[in-house]
Amino acid sequence: MMRLKNPKIVSAVLGLLLIFSGGVFGFRWLYDYSWVDALYMTVITITTVGFGEVHPMNPSEKVYTSVLILSSIFIVGYAIKVISEYLLSQSNIGNLRQRKVQEKIDKLSGHVIVCGFGRNGMQATQKLAAYNKRYVVVEHNEEVAERLLDNNDLFVLGNANEDEILIKAGIERASSLICALPSDADNLFAVLSARQLNKNLKIISRATEETSYKKLKLAGADNVILPDKIGGDHMASLVVVPDLVEFLDNLTVSGEQDSIYVEQVPFEKVCPSGKEQAIRDLDLRKQTGCSIIGYKSPQGDYVVNPEADLVLQKGSKLILIGRPNQIESLKQRYHV
Repeated sequence: MMRLKNPKIVSAVLGLLLIFSGGVFGFRWLYDYSWVDALYMTVITITTVGFGEVHPMNPSEKVYTSVLILSSIFIVGYAIKVISEYLLSQSNIGNLRQRKVQEKIDKLSGHVIVCGFGRNGMQATQKLAAYNKRYVVVEHNEEVAERLLDNNDLFVLGNANEDEILIKAGIERASSLICALPSDADNLFAVLSARQLNKNLKIISRATEETSYKKLKLAGADNVILPDKIGGDHMASLVVVPDLVEFLDNLTVSGEQDSIYVEQVPFEKVCPSGKEQAIRDLDLRKQTGCSIIGYKSPQGDYVVNPEADLVLQKGSKLILIGRPNQIESLKQRYHV
């Protein structure tokens, strides 16, 4: 179906209507043709098929018909050009590929939506890919979208503030949303829209100004990140405690054998029977090589370096650290 929002399509359709109605009403009112004869004369004049006039024309009718023919040549020619270009654009290879991308998105569930593919958005997708998390990018820039298409990334072209675009990205089936748009106002509107469409969605947003932090939280963001503030703190920490910061930096590096991974495991995975057990009884260190560095209670409280006799509660999570091979062993054993 043609989108009448396209100004060229609109102008082409209006031009055709204008020349057609002008011909019919002209023959009917100026020269007293019947409606059928006026319609017939308009059709054969615009299409230039030359079937013959209804009756011999006087000089005035000939001038009018000549003007109608010349006008229709330009208007019909323009309309054919515009409509042909539109139809060809709808069937070209790029659009076929994009439709296939949309079909894949429609099958996703529990994925992550990343709004904006700038520096922060790109880093977010790289991290998600390293952890084999499925994601969909929402990007309004057509050049960036072309790169995503060439890289076989799933994406939706459009404004992340619009409900229709978020729905196309599968917002109702998504597990998380990362707002990495350059403008705090755009992130705010995207968070508001996303929260209305999915009440259970985990929403993480970036912010440039500290004054935007509370607004984004009120709008429905679960976490708000201030990249500039984090960057300043990070640089200062490299001066004060450089070795500690370098070690912590390794926790965020993926894909290298000497890097360090951090993984969270829910209670349901380590205790599939549903029976609450102490950390000592799980013996995760011996089973996988990973070390437990944190515990999150069902109420959301964190315990750093929990004691071995701490009993895991339903709805809690364990946070573990290990090398890539150890984390892989953890995932295989507990199907994380």
